Amino acid sequence: GLRHLAFSVKDIEVAIKELQSKGVTTEAIRIDEITGKRFTFFEDPDQLPLELYEV
Repeated sequence: GLRHLAFSVKDIEVAIKELQSKGVTTEAIRIDEITGKRFTFFEDPDQLPLELYEV
C-alpha cells in the first residue's frame, strides 16, 4: 500500500522555511544515498507523513 505522498521541490531549504513560517515542524534534511538528492518529511494535520524531495 501507499505509505506517504512526496512532493518535488526545486529548493528544499526555501520550501522548509515556507512550511516553518506557517508553524509546520519538519525533520532534518537527509540525503538519498542512491541519488544524492536532499529530502525531508513533515506531517499533515492528521499526522500522516508527507515528503519533500529536491529535484
